[in-house]
Amino acid sequence: MAEKICCPGPLGTSGGNTASGGAFREAVCVHTSKVYDSCRSKECLRDIRVYLTRDAQDMLDSGGIVSVKPRAADLLCVKIDVEPVQFNRGLYSVDSRFFYRIECEVSCAVGRPRIVDGLAVFDKRVMLFGGEGGARIFSSHYIEDGTDVQLRPNSNRPTAVIEVVDPVMLDARVVAPETKCNCCCCALHEVPKQLCSCFDGDDLVLTNDGYQLFVTLGQFSIIRLERDIQLLMPAYDICLPRRDCSNSNIGGETDPCEVFSNFEFPIDAFFPPRGERANCLFTGANGVNGANANSGCGCRTNTANSCNK
Repeated sequence: MAEKICCPGPLGTSGGNTASGGAFREAVCVHTSKVYDSCRSKECLRDIRVYLTRDAQDMLDSGGIVSVKPRAADLLCVKIDVEPVQFNRGLYSVDSRFFYRIECEVSCAVGRPRIVDGLAVFDKRVMLFGGEGGARIFSSHYIEDGTDVQLRPNSNRPTAVIEVVDPVMLDARVVAPETKCNCCCCALHEVPKQLCSCFDGDDLVLTNDGYQLFVTLGQFSIIRLERDIQLLMPAYDICLPRRDCSNSNIGGETDPCEVFSNFEFPIDAFFPPRGERANCLFTGANGVNGANANSGCGCRTNTANSCNK
């Protein structure tokens, strides 16, 4: 049995062995973020309201819409909020709001098809274990708008990290003004200011008047809670969450969510494969081609301002 490693330094030939049979050369002490809890999600976001630009909304309200086809969906930003759960020490709720830029092709009875775009929003909440910590953390890292950038302490809450790939467009439809939707709250009152520039400066229509565009998206994501910690450990392979936190509803054979349920989770999009291990990330599993996670617009702050002025 290999000798227990208790401090950093060279291991020589008596160190532990990796999965491939090679000996560890050195044990190092690293300051990193330890994942306390995580979950993966494969969800079908059914009938998400799209808040169109002013020109696109005027086109829909003019009538004569024959068909609407989904084209593309880009993830612009994710707003994250972490709060402790009462009477459950170490448990935290992670509230996230996803902002998407949606493009659809609308065909009218007269004229050629036109491309319309708008903003779609999806809210998600999960409960994860984030541990407890009593230390106040001080750092010399720059803090924007901090009263004292050298001495300001960090919060004792864990850090929530969400990894998301661009969603898959599954369906799109236009709803007449007199039709009641199935959602509990259609009105979107405000969006982050940075997202307004993603629509060529055109105002977004946030009211419920006129025709409405709804889309169905397929979304893959990984959510985790992290804390800074010092560890002495070797690295073996990727760490993929096993617990499922999806809340999608599956319909019939022709339902778009049923089609999305047959998609494989894009492991390579979150964990790029390494050479010969590209096709054996998990026992008995083949390599999966991941989606492109590049977004068309960044988001650095959570400041929310109304786009409809």
